[in-house]
Amino acid sequence: MKKIIVLLLMVTSAMTFAQDKNKRESLDVDGVCGMCKARIEKACFKTKGVKSAIWSVETHELKLIYDERKTDLKTIQQSVLNAGHDSEGLKAPDEAYASVHDCCKYRDEAIKDDHKKE
Repeated sequence: MKKIIVLLLMVTSAMTFAQDKNKRESLDVDGVCGMCKARIEKACFKTKGVKSAIWSVETHELKLIYDERKTDLKTIQQSVLNAGHDSEGLKAPDEAYASVHDCCKYRDEAIKDDHKKE
């Protein structure tokens, strides 16, 4: 009887660990300010399955936690591109980039320089 109980506990614990559905990833995403941060994170959260999205203004790193049963990294990255922000060699559509606020035009060197002074 003890062997059966131990075996059931082992199987139950193995099944619990096998169900880890949350995946952690990070991406480089272009932007320059707090408004960019809000826009990037909002775009991520609009993607079903995203549990955490934190973008750093200083490092341009987007740290994600998402349910890989509901979404994947490419889908999240596409949401960021559609919000107007370039990501890891992929360029946001011109139409999306044009929709970002004028102070967020991260492709413009003068605007990047202005944000460095702050």
